[in-house]
Amino acid sequence: MSCSSEWKLVATMLAVNFAFAIVNLLLKKTLDQGLNYLIIVTYRQAISAIFLTPIACFWERKSGTEITSRLLCYLFFSALVGVTLTQFLFLLGLENTSATFSCAFLNMVPVFTFILALPLGLEKLNLESKSGRAKILGTLICILGALILTFYRGTQLTHPHSQAVGNIVNANSPQKPKNWALGAVLLTAGCLMWSSWFLMQARIGKSFPFQYSSTAIISFFGAIQSAILSLILERNLSMWILKGKLEIISVVYAGMVGSALCYVGMSWCVKHKGPVFTSAFTPFTQIFVAIFDFSIFHEQVYLGSLLGSALVIIGMYTLLWGKNKEAKECLVKQSQTTEEGEDCNSQVIRVTIESRGS
Repeated sequence: MSCSSEWKLVATMLAVNFAFAIVNLLLKKTLDQGLNYLIIVTYRQAISAIFLTPIACFWERKSGTEITSRLLCYLFFSALVGVTLTQFLFLLGLENTSATFSCAFLNMVPVFTFILALPLGLEKLNLESKSGRAKILGTLICILGALILTFYRGTQLTHPHSQAVGNIVNANSPQKPKNWALGAVLLTAGCLMWSSWFLMQARIGKSFPFQYSSTAIISFFGAIQSAILSLILERNLSMWILKGKLEIISVVYAGMVGSALCYVGMSWCVKHKGPVFTSAFTPFTQIFVAIFDFSIFHEQVYLGSLLGSALVIIGMYTLLWGKNKEAKECLVKQSQTTEEGEDCNSQVIRVTIESRGS
């Protein structure tokens, strides 16, 4: 690819992670003001489905693939695991922690996906190779970072003055008590659900490789599932009314940008550079959130969060490096096998010609 194309891909992934950071910050503020988690998921997925449906109809109208009842069943469970339960657990964990803290757990999704794919045979592990040892080392470092995030908070690293300023800024916003340990467990469960969703999508993509249509259907199912769950858990109809500009902007932005446009951007980058390149930009979401969280919302920074986040990011990059090296080794072996096959074929042809000549 040309240098300009490379920079376009880099700029796209930076924009995607910046947009995700804004989504997390806005949803954190709406949660602090009392908006229900499942209401957010319902509105977000409904807006995403409405936004993506005309795009899917335009770009994939000539696909000619029949949507069977079996495929709809797969998409329904994909929505349940990857949308409804994942976002519910993540938002519940977000309410009990901070936006910066919760984004640290998103970096564990590639590691959890690798762990879940091993027993299913979707990932291979060769401990005799450098790539295999790197994947194991990265997994262990990432798990250590998650344990530190969960069980160790540490000393406060920011100046106490920022806490006083934060109290003034948030004086009119009701603050709910935080349970950091519970929030960490919920965020871990949400990441496990999301990792399971990637494995489900890998199977669905083989029989239905139309990303806009599948995402629109999944968003539609996710909106219905979230609405049913919210009505079961709490039947107060007044909670469906969005109060104030912040809640409306947050939900609309999360649906159109966070669930629709960001997915399109990531799909485009995966198509041109692969999942390793796309996954490598995940920590930028946490970096952007940390900048806004500290400078604007005056959230405090603790030693445990900083140390755990650093280990999670190091572990994720170590795992991705191992996967990238493994992919290059496979390409080298394939090229060598092809060359050996061509040499064997040429030898057979030469022997045949010589035997005919004699």
